[in-house]
Amino acid sequence: MRRLPPLDSRTVFYRIATLAFAAFAATTATVLMVDATIQDGVDVWDVLRAFLILITTAWLAWGAAQACLGLAARKRPVPSPDLQLPAPSTVVLVPICNEDPVSTFARIAAMDRSLHAANMPADIAILSDTRDPANAAIEEQVYLRLIRETNGRGRIFYRRRTDNRGRKAGNIEDFIRKSGGAYELAVILDADSLMEGETIRRMVARMQADTDIGLLQTLPKIVNGNSFFGRAMQFAASFHSPIFSRGLARMQGATGPFWGHNAIIRVKAFAESCCLPELAGPPPFGGHILSHDYVEAALLARNGWKVLVDETIEGSYEEGPENILSYARRDRRWCQGNLQHSRLLLAPGLAPWSRFVFVQGIFAYIVSLIWACFLVASVLATIMAPLPDYFPEPYQLFPVFPDDRTKEITALFIGIVGLLIVPKFLILSAVVRSGKIAGFGGTLRAGLSVATEILLSSFLAPLMLMYQSRAVLQVLSGKDGGWPANQRGEGKLTLWQGVGAGMWITGSGAIALTTVYYVAPDLILWLMPVCVPMLLAPFLIAITSRPLTHYLFVTPSESTSAPVVAAYHDIHNRWQDEDAHGAAAGEGKANHAPA
Repeated sequence: MRRLPPLDSRTVFYRIATLAFAAFAATTATVLMVDATIQDGVDVWDVLRAFLILITTAWLAWGAAQACLGLAARKRPVPSPDLQLPAPSTVVLVPICNEDPVSTFARIAAMDRSLHAANMPADIAILSDTRDPANAAIEEQVYLRLIRETNGRGRIFYRRRTDNRGRKAGNIEDFIRKSGGAYELAVILDADSLMEGETIRRMVARMQADTDIGLLQTLPKIVNGNSFFGRAMQFAASFHSPIFSRGLARMQGATGPFWGHNAIIRVKAFAESCCLPELAGPPPFGGHILSHDYVEAALLARNGWKVLVDETIEGSYEEGPENILSYARRDRRWCQGNLQHSRLLLAPGLAPWSRFVFVQGIFAYIVSLIWACFLVASVLATIMAPLPDYFPEPYQLFPVFPDDRTKEITALFIGIVGLLIVPKFLILSAVVRSGKIAGFGGTLRAGLSVATEILLSSFLAPLMLMYQSRAVLQVLSGKDGGWPANQRGEGKLTLWQGVGAGMWITGSGAIALTTVYYVAPDLILWLMPVCVPMLLAPFLIAITSRPLTHYLFVTPSESTSAPVVAAYHDIHNRWQDEDAHGAAAGEGKANHAPA
C-alpha cells in the first residue's frame, strides 16, 4: 500500500507555529474579557461569553496566521517541468447542469483553441447532468456548432446522463468508470472555468515529473466581474488569495486541498481512492456528499497520493457571483456539505491533518452562529444584571461607558483590527515589494482598493453572519437545501428585490436595537457596527449588485486580458450575434410568408 512521505520539518514547524499563534491570541482575548468582567464577580454569562470569544478569536487568529505565513515568497521555486516529453493521454472534463449552453460551449471552444496553440493534445468531455429536456436540446444544438467551429469530432465529446445520482461527483465518477481507462490524466473544470492550454501543458508535465502526485490544485483567478460586489471578489481573489494560499500550502504540505475544479488528477489514483459512499439516513446529514472535493482530497492522501496546491500557476480562471444573493445561495450548499463532514471525522485511515481540515470546514460556518451567540449573550448578561428603577431619558441614550465595558470594546476592537485588517495591509506591503503592484493600478489605486474592500467587507459581515447563521440552523433542524442550479450571469438587483431578500435581516436588526434601547441602552454603541448594516440590508444588497466604479479593484487579468479569456469573449459575442441575426432573419421570413 502506498504511503505519504514523512512530514517535512518545515511543514511541522508551520503547523505548530500557526496553532500556537491561534492559541495565544485566543487565550489573550479570553483573559482580557475575563479581566473586564471579574471586578463585579463572575457569573454564568461571563463564563459563556469568555468561552465564545475564545473560539471566535482562535478562528480569526488562524486566518491571520495563514496570511502571515504566506507573506514570504517561495525560497525554493517549483522546478520547471520538462515540456519536451510527449504528453500522456489527457482529458479535460467539464461537468455541467442547467447552464447557459452558449456561454459554456464558447469557453470550451476558447480552451480548445488555446490547447492547439500550446501543442497540447487533449480530449474534452462535456458531462451534462441537465434534466430539463428543452435546455438539453439546446445543449445538443450548440454542441454541434462547437464541433463545426473546432473541427472537434473524435476529440470533443458530449454525454448527458439520465441518472443524476451523486450530482457532480457522481457525474465525474460515471465518466471515470466507463471511459477513464483511456486516459492517464484528467483536468477537472467547472462550467464557468477557463484555462490556458499552456497552463494545462505545464500541469501535465508536472504530473509526469512527480508520479506520486495524485492531484494538483491551481488557484483560479476570478474574471469578468462587473458589479461592485463581483469586482471586489475578483480583486480579493487576485490580490489577497495568493498569499493566503501560499500559507495554506506551507501548512498542509502533501495533504493539500481540492476545490472541485481547475485542478488536474491522476486518473488511476482517483479511480482507486475516491469512490464516495452515500451516507446513511436522509439529508441534510445523510445522502450524497455535497462538499465532495475535500473528501476526495482526504481519500487520495489516505491512499498515499500527494495532494498539492500551487498558487504560482498562472492561466487558471473562473467566474464569481455578481451579488450577495447568488453568493448566499452557493454558500448555503457549501454550509450543508461542510457540516455533513461531521459524519466523516472518524472515518478509518484518514490522515490527522485531513480530519483537521474537516473541522476547519465545519467551523467556517459554525463560527458565524457562535458570533451571533456571543452578541446575544452580551445583551442577556446586561439584561440579567440588576436593573435601575427607571429607564433612561433620551438624552441618556449614549452614557459614558463604565471601565469594564470600555476594556471589553477596546479588546474587541484591537482583536478585529489586528486579526482582520492588519494582515490585508501587510499583504499590500508584500505586493508592493514584489514589484507586481502595477498590475493592480499602482500603489495608490491598490491601497484605495484594499481600504474599500475592507470597508465593504465590514458592512457586509453582519449580512453574511445572518445568512450563514440561518443556513447552519436550517441544516441542524434537518432542512435539506439540495443542490440548486447556479445562477451564472445574474447581476443587478432592484431595491425591491433587495427588500424581498433582506427585509428579514432588517427586521432582526430593528428588533435587536429596540430591545437593547429599553433594557440595556449602554450597549447601543457597542451594537451599532452590527445592527446598522442589518438595517440597511436591502439597500446594501441592491447597491453592491451595480457597477459603481472601475477606478478601484483593478486586477492584472483585467489590465491585460488573458488570451483564453479574450478568445472566449470573441467567440461568445460572435455566437450571440449569429443567433440574433438568425432570429431576425427567421422573423423576416415569417412576416413575408404568403397567406
